[in-house]
Amino acid sequence: MRNNPRVDISVCDVGPRDGLQNDKVILEPAVRAELCTRLAATGIRRIEAASFVHPKLVPQMAGAEEVFAALPDDGATYASLVLNRRGLERALRTSTTEIHVAYPVTETFAQRNQNSTVEEAAQAAEDIIRGTDLKVTATISVAFGCPFEGHVDPGLVIEHAHRMAAAGADEVILADTIGVGVPRQVRTLLPRALEGGKPVGLHLHNTRNTGYANAIAGLEHGATVFDASVGGLGGCPFAPRATGNIATEDLVYLLANEGVETGIDLDALLEVAAWLSATLGRELPGLVQRAGNFAL
Repeated sequence: MRNNPRVDISVCDVGPRDGLQNDKVILEPAVRAELCTRLAATGIRRIEAASFVHPKLVPQMAGAEEVFAALPDDGATYASLVLNRRGLERALRTSTTEIHVAYPVTETFAQRNQNSTVEEAAQAAEDIIRGTDLKVTATISVAFGCPFEGHVDPGLVIEHAHRMAAAGADEVILADTIGVGVPRQVRTLLPRALEGGKPVGLHLHNTRNTGYANAIAGLEHGATVFDASVGGLGGCPFAPRATGNIATEDLVYLLANEGVETGIDLDALLEVAAWLSATLGRELPGLVQRAGNFAL
């Protein structure tokens, strides 16, 4: 692949939202905004800055409006995660330029995570997609496996991926929410999801050390969007002992040395990961931050 560079790959750092939303350390909105701007300065063009949810349910995401108010107009895309119409309305009153919506395709996870049925969550996602002129990314959660129901029917995942594409989502993300997926599943799901006619990406966790193998499989089978979290921060509250998302800097190292141009300055990104580690007061899971860059 080094002889065939791909320049159409988009890396979205979800650390300020997915990375921090379950963390024991609650960062003030100003610090979360600083994290976003530091990430943007490395060349990352898409950043999931906050989620518009009730602060009593997710105190780590309190003050989403304050986060956006503190963000500069620096050319980066700062996205909002919303789960319902009220969240969308809040987001649209800010400077956000991209909307993300996510829902799971298993009933137990939907009930535990969003207090709804899968159908109710899917309808809410469609309502959000149709309720804005901004770019919308729809994420299909637990697409590779559910902590409560185990195996997830690939046909069901594809049904919902195509449904979101038909509703008008600009891109569809398949999420390995608890980090159980393997490349075989990526090779099976991605080509079928692309039949919906929209760009397809992956949201990967490295819980069982397969996240980066899944990223390579995705790259080879048509994925053009990859979610990752600076420092490998994050996890799922329904996956005990789970490690976080794949680390943005580890993904960028992998892509760069596979000949894929992302426009991201890896050395600068490593400095952001080190800053975040110091801010949170602990070592983060990402490995390239510890080992350092190495130009092949």
